[in-house]
Formats: sequence, C-alpha cells, structure tokens
Amino acid sequence: MPIFFLPPHAITPPSVTVPPDLLPHLRDSLRIEAGEHVVFADGQGHRYRTEITQSSKHGVSARILETWQEPTDRPPAIVLGQAVLKGEKMDWVIQKATELGVSRIIPIQSRHTIVQLRPERLESQLNRWQRIALEAAQQSERWRVPTVDPPQSLKEFVQQPADHSLRLFLAERTGQQSLRTLPLPSSPDTQVIVLVGPEGGWSEEELHLADQAGWLPVTLGPSILRAETAAVVTVGVLQYQLGALG
Repeated sequence: MPIFFLPPHAITPPSVTVPPDLLPHLRDSLRIEAGEHVVFADGQGHRYRTEITQSSKHGVSARILETWQEPTDRPPAIVLGQAVLKGEKMDWVIQKATELGVSRIIPIQSRHTIVQLRPERLESQLNRWQRIALEAAQQSERWRVPTVDPPQSLKEFVQQPADHSLRLFLAERTGQQSLRTLPLPSSPDTQVIVLVGPEGGWSEEELHLADQAGWLPVTLGPSILRAETAAVVTVGVLQYQLGALG
C-alpha cells in the first residue's frame, strides 16, 4: 500500500485524523476498515505506521504505532527546470521525475515552447501539476512531495544566483561534457539543477544566455531524444551517479 501524505496539523501524536479530501480514497475506494495498518507521512521527513481505529461516514482516524525519521545521509537534491511541454507530456514528466526523486520542478517558458500558459488558468494548472506530484510521491513512497513552482522565463531562471548549486543545461548538439562522466557534488547541502528544453529545442539565443550565466552545457550522447524522454533519462542518470538508484 502506498504512503499517504497528510498536512502536519492532521497528525497529533498519538493519533491521526484523515482530512476530508483524502476520505473518499481511503474509505470508499480502498475500503479501509478498523484494525488495518496504514502508513502516513507529514511531508517534513516523518512517517507514521498507524492502525485505523475508526472508518465510517463520519471520518477516518488512526493511532500511531511507530514513527520513522528520514535518513540524514541522503544525496544532493535534484531540481528540474523543464520547458513546458504540450498536453500530457508535461504531466508525464512531472510524474516520472517525482518517482525518480527530484525535489523541485520549475516549468520554464522558452522561445520554442508550444504551450503558452494563460494567466487565468495558471492557478488551476499548477494545482493539477502539484496533485500529480503528490500522487506520484505517494506511489513511489517518497519522504517528501516535490514542489511545482509557478512558470518562469528562461532568462529569469538562469540569471538567479547559484547558491551552492551545480547548474547544468542539457544541450543536445552543443554540449561537450557527457552527463555520464560529469563529477557531481556529494554533500546533501548542495543541489544539482538541470534544465531540459521544449519539443523544438533551445534557440541559439537561449544557449548563449545560459552559457553567459555560467551554466554548464551537458549532453546525453549523439542520439536526439524527445523532450520528455530526455528529461526522464537525465534525472535517472543523475540519480544513478549520485547513488540514489541502482
């Protein structure tokens, strides 16, 4: 059974009270009954193995049997800056990147971005993406749910301070450094930020902009991958290199 994330205020040791938005899934879809064991998480590095004490139309509650703490020897965090992709491709990247362990996802508006997000729909779109990340984090038994930030322009994003980060720019034709052999940091206090382009790739102006801002162009090899494939492969290679996979 997956882990279910709850807001911290729903967890008041030694008890847990399931909020209304999760009730239909636990009570009606999974048909959770009193006496069953369920693992909840607060999204802040704690998990709770619980026993359901009540499951009825009035609500679901549980008592905490055991508490676990997130390991401290974790690898550096990975931040994915993904140029907005059309349709379900962006949803798929958010889902798979979450399963692979990214800590943060920033949608990027670039010159060749096909989908231009409309301001009046931005809040609902962000809520949708965050919900996808939440469900993927539960399914993959993450300790924390990655945040999905509001979209930024590429110029705005690449010019932000480095802040103890390794900043990588996936460039399929101009990247000289292979991602497979790239030296990576090891401290959990650092992070690896990687930018992946849209369906049409980065423009020459954008490549120059990132280079001038100090980003390192990297490559996955001679093959030209689809944008959504490149995103997932990039995160997978980084996690393998960092020791989080394999």
